Amino acid sequence: MNDMLNSDRHDAADARPAAPAPDPQPTQSLLARWSKWLGGRPQAVAEPGREADGVALSTREANRQRAMLLPCFQARLTDVAANRAASAWQETYRAADAQRRGAMLGLLGEVGASAAGPSEAGGKETPSDLSRALSHARVRFFKRLNALPDGLPFLLELRTDMLAWRSKIPALQGLDADLEGLLSNWFDVGLLEMRRITWDSPASLLEKLIIYEAVHEIASWTDLRNRLDSDRRCYAFFHPRMPNEPLIFVEVAFCADMAGNVQSLLDEGAPMENLDKARWAIFYSISNTQQGLRGVSFGNFLLKRVIEELNGELPKIKRFATLSPIPGFCDWVRKRGAEDLAAIVRKEKAGLEGATGAQVLAAIQQAVDDEAAPPAVQAVAMRLAARYLVERKGSLPLDSVARFHLGNGARIERLNWKADTSRKGRAQSCGMMVNYVYELDALDDNLARLGEGKPETSRGVARLL
Repeated sequence: MNDMLNSDRHDAADARPAAPAPDPQPTQSLLARWSKWLGGRPQAVAEPGREADGVALSTREANRQRAMLLPCFQARLTDVAANRAASAWQETYRAADAQRRGAMLGLLGEVGASAAGPSEAGGKETPSDLSRALSHARVRFFKRLNALPDGLPFLLELRTDMLAWRSKIPALQGLDADLEGLLSNWFDVGLLEMRRITWDSPASLLEKLIIYEAVHEIASWTDLRNRLDSDRRCYAFFHPRMPNEPLIFVEVAFCADMAGNVQSLLDEGAPMENLDKARWAIFYSISNTQQGLRGVSFGNFLLKRVIEELNGELPKIKRFATLSPIPGFCDWVRKRGAEDLAAIVRKEKAGLEGATGAQVLAAIQQAVDDEAAPPAVQAVAMRLAARYLVERKGSLPLDSVARFHLGNGARIERLNWKADTSRKGRAQSCGMMVNYVYELDALDDNLARLGEGKPETSRGVARLL
């Protein structure tokens, strides 16, 4: 499962379960992947957030943009001239490169902060009155953009940029909070449609799966076809105003037993799975596609909708689990001191007494490559991984994937050694992966235990703690 959430208020501090989202990716990285498929050269694009103070609008251009923006904040929502101004600002923004967009966002923050005057705030403003007035003005601005023909996709694009620039432009934080609230309403799960994606889906949609896959990169068209074959499933949520743009998608495999190795699961040469004999549905990848929806929660609803769908289509599938990465594990181990690791190292007699986290990590990574490595080193790795998965940051699990699945009521079921030997898998978790099990009748009890600070684990995992 995707495990790339940032540590800001939209992620670890947000108590609502939210689908794991990829870290903000520079536009260049997506273009580079796209270029690989088209056989062309990647296009050079400036990264958002870099050298924010290096580009400034001329006085004339700033005044021109203020003239476009102010009516959008102040006028009635039915004002035709303000709608034209909003459309002109959107067109100007879309034509700008990353650094110029940063300058435009700085001006947007300035105008947004000054848009509410005494008349809106009720004459003699109190701080709370002014806050509400500012919020109303900002909300009016976003609603005006949303009313444009291509307004909703543009707002997602705009918020992606706001997230990248807001640390350098503090005035964007209030705008971002209001836009996140609006997007939570506009992308309410009740408004979304779940659809199955197959090999017969439009080519443009299949290309988006290739671009947006955030967990296990799709290596070829054959790889994609294998993931969409008759013994596999892929489901996505769509918004009615963006019918050809998946918001989030999940890939599912069916197995006779709980899967413990992603390379075997994705092996193009493996025989087709006999669905009459399969008893497990394995969620092995879930990807958010819209960075602008970070903090908007619907990934948990997608999984539960998929389980309901599979219960109806394949009644012999009785058990549901993930095969998930542990993306923060290596960084977490690297930062441990020798005293923090002493008890585990001593218990397993791995010959690592007095070793720091970096040294223990190096030994584990070597063990992944060396078949003759001492079993005790593997045992240390498994114990550390179990400990990491139940580690908390505040009241929530430290690991973003654990935060997502445990927040949905799942159980930590099993750790798998050498489960993902790809470069990415080795770099983030020394090749280990974890199964989270979804038992529908136990979800509420498991969630209650999580609230008490006691995440639910299997006996096997509990013995590693």
